[in-house]
Amino acid sequence: MTSLSLKARAACLLGLVALLALPVLASLTGETFYISMASRILIFGIAASALNLVFGYGGLVSLGHALFLGIGAYSVAIPSFYGIGNGFVHLGICLVACAAVGAMTAAISLRTSGIGFIMITLAFAQMGYFAFMSLKQYGGDDGTPISATSRFGALDLGSSIHLYYAIVTVLLATIVGMYWLRRSSFGMVLRGARQNARRASALGFDVKRTQWLAYILSATTCGIAGMLFANLNAFASPSLMSWFISSELIVMVVLGGVGTVLGPVLGAIAFIGAEELAKAVTLHWAAYIGLAVIVVAVWARNGLVGSMASWASKPVKVQA
Repeated sequence: MTSLSLKARAACLLGLVALLALPVLASLTGETFYISMASRILIFGIAASALNLVFGYGGLVSLGHALFLGIGAYSVAIPSFYGIGNGFVHLGICLVACAAVGAMTAAISLRTSGIGFIMITLAFAQMGYFAFMSLKQYGGDDGTPISATSRFGALDLGSSIHLYYAIVTVLLATIVGMYWLRRSSFGMVLRGARQNARRASALGFDVKRTQWLAYILSATTCGIAGMLFANLNAFASPSLMSWFISSELIVMVVLGGVGTVLGPVLGAIAFIGAEELAKAVTLHWAAYIGLAVIVVAVWARNGLVGSMASWASKPVKVQA
């Protein structure tokens, strides 16, 4: 077993133990705020992983994935407005709505490439943003509170502890799914199309269909993150669909490592964690966050995962 695998497995195991132990430690110290903060970070880790499927694996830069976060949030908020707190209903609406919107928007967006794809996905997200702003019965641009959070039998996502462990479960399932997908024939075609779509098509692969399916899967995963976010805040707002949120997701993917499995999660941890720390120190926190992102983009082009892999590949010195 190589030193790389030893260090990588040890780091993953340590991270998993920390995730599982966090609520217990937070409760013992009375700092329950950290449960909410960690939940927010992990939710964005799920959303960034979803974006990484099309951006990192497929080379499709989407500036409209916040649309699916918003759809997921309103999949909880709108039924809740009518007193429906059944989590299975919320999840069903989320999956169907995100898959349908993802299929439609992808079918149109994939007719273009490059800057055209970026602008069309952004346009669809803005359309969704203004559409939900116009829904005055659900609060319009002020958003709407959620009185009936998602309940899956005994599992009530209105409980911070239940919600946290649900988020961790979804995150782990997403990581495992992305790892498997990356190594599957589907993932190989998607990654091959990123390198040279014409050559992949010439070899007989249906590149457009693969990209279309990847976009739908990415949209539904992002929608689930939005559903969890709505339960975390007990609130849904059209602002969740803004282009600013989509750009933050892109920054998280780039910061962590484009096309890697754990990169988006590490990027979310680094970005939101640094943001919270900077806010506590200075009012000009955004400038420092921007500078940090520039430094990583220039000097660590493979992101945090690339830097960590370089560190882990160094042999372990054992004292005799």
